Amino acid sequence: MDIVLNLSLKILLAEDNVINQKVASQMLKQLGLKADLATNGLEVLDALRHQQYDVVLMDVQMPEMDGIEATRQIRQEWNQENSPWIIAVTANTIGGVREECLNVGMNDFISKPLNKDVLMEALSKCPASTPVSLTVNEQQSVE
Repeated sequence: MDIVLNLSLKILLAEDNVINQKVASQMLKQLGLKADLATNGLEVLDALRHQQYDVVLMDVQMPEMDGIEATRQIRQEWNQENSPWIIAVTANTIGGVREECLNVGMNDFISKPLNKDVLMEALSKCPASTPVSLTVNEQQSVE
């Protein structure tokens, strides 16, 4: 199965844990992508007010403002054309967390620990703004 990945995606990684930041950044690098970093929901909102991002990899549990509240505010503040694609990233997969994430306006949901193939598949669903792409078969030679 070929997965097409837009290599020009502007990504914001919202993650407060330094180890998880490094793991996600390394996986993105292996996929030919890079991300800016925010460590809580307030920083996410600030970053989005200064630059447009195609996708936010949103940790659900962060200090000061969690990913649920940050997503709620993003969906209220930005219109649909300027609003980023938001992918929930969390280790907490029980108790209706997935449904809560999708109900507040997140577009997708992946669980920790991150898996490169799952991450690539989730990123491939983001609406492409530029058609510079890579298929899975080509991606394997990037590693």
